[in-house]
Amino acid sequence: MNVSDINAYGLVIGGSLVIILSYFANLLAKRTNIPSVLVLIGMGIMIRQGLNAMGLTAIPFESLVLELLGTIGLIFIVLEAALELNLSKEKMPLILKSATVGLLALLGSSAAIAAFLNYAMNIPMFEGWVYGIPLSIMSSAIIIPSVSGLDDADREFMVYESTFSDIFGIMAFYLLLGNSETASANTVLINIGTNLLVTFILAVVVSYILVYVLQKITSPVKLFLSIAVLLLIYSIQKLLHLSPLVLILIFGLMLNNHRLFFPQWNLAKKKWKILPSPANLLDDKRMHELHRDYHLLTLESAFVIRTFFFVLFGMTVSLAALTDLHVITEGLIICCILFAVRFVSLIIFRRKSMFPLLYIAPRGLITILLFFQIQGAYSQFAQPQFDQGILLVIILVSSIVMTIALVQNGITVRGVTLVPEMMTNEVSNASLAASEVATTDGTETSTGSASDQADDHSASSPLT
Repeated sequence: MNVSDINAYGLVIGGSLVIILSYFANLLAKRTNIPSVLVLIGMGIMIRQGLNAMGLTAIPFESLVLELLGTIGLIFIVLEAALELNLSKEKMPLILKSATVGLLALLGSSAAIAAFLNYAMNIPMFEGWVYGIPLSIMSSAIIIPSVSGLDDADREFMVYESTFSDIFGIMAFYLLLGNSETASANTVLINIGTNLLVTFILAVVVSYILVYVLQKITSPVKLFLSIAVLLLIYSIQKLLHLSPLVLILIFGLMLNNHRLFFPQWNLAKKKWKILPSPANLLDDKRMHELHRDYHLLTLESAFVIRTFFFVLFGMTVSLAALTDLHVITEGLIICCILFAVRFVSLIIFRRKSMFPLLYIAPRGLITILLFFQIQGAYSQFAQPQFDQGILLVIILVSSIVMTIALVQNGITVRGVTLVPEMMTNEVSNASLAASEVATTDGTETSTGSASDQADDHSASSPLT
């Protein structure tokens, strides 16, 4: 069998089967406490072995496909994370604490891993940081659905921390690579500061315009239009060596916190009464609908992207690496570094019981995405002495440790995706509104309780 034997129908069948099996992997995760990530990676390993047995050892356009999926995946992941961030005065202490812990753990782990790689594998320090940053990023794709059983304070802390870990890690990775040829540290800081300032100003302007225009569009075809605009601006900023993920982050924050970015002015106390209040520029009902639609879009899209990436990662893994004592030892040492740095970060800023938060630090999608970037677009930084099996060991060990900790704490692990609380609340609100209308009209309509409908929605969703 060779590449010419593969046709469009074969690809459609293969892709469909992968998505279907991913759905059942989520069900398996919910019932057995085995993270679906591990199932998907195992699926990829078996697919690779099957293709090898049929004589197909190379995937056509592999690097191009991975780069394309990586770009789209990063956009949807950051957008999904931003849509979960609620900015308010009450939550600001929690947000600042989780962001600080996430940033400290990221920098501390990256520095320690870079030093270890330099000592153990003779990898230069700069390349050590290039490898260390992806390995230091916690996977919100795994953490967010897995911590639903924690108490509210711990659950919110983990959601925010993992989200900030994703965002900070991605930005740090690309900022580092963008300044790889800069000679002095001062020049690097100036370049990063200028880059972020220009990017921030451009992102704020574009986001304000895009949010305003989107809620004015009455056509049902607008979500993919806005995604196309985001992809276009993202790619242009990327070609200009800016930090385009800032745009995605700010756009998502505006959708989820539109009243913060479009506040209500008390014009009676203002000298310039001619200026319209920013709040009057938006329609609250349309903004809530837009937020809901984007949640559904990112959830569905992220589910597919995560599925294929974990499977593709499994297809790139060599089983022989798992029998190599050096690979296993080096992977375990890096895991110990990650948990040690996390322990220090939590003990400084949490000052509370750290179980099971200490052990909830899995590596996953973002780590794999950035490693694909190292092997592809930034192959000049690739180090052959770093075996791909080390990455697999880290992902497996960190996921298993998290699973054991949650099970010991009496928490059931769920799949890599879930219907957010926001969606359930909206269903409940819709049910309540329907009941009120029925009462007003004087008709008797059996709609069921809001909680029952919410449970039905959650149970029937393919993403739970």
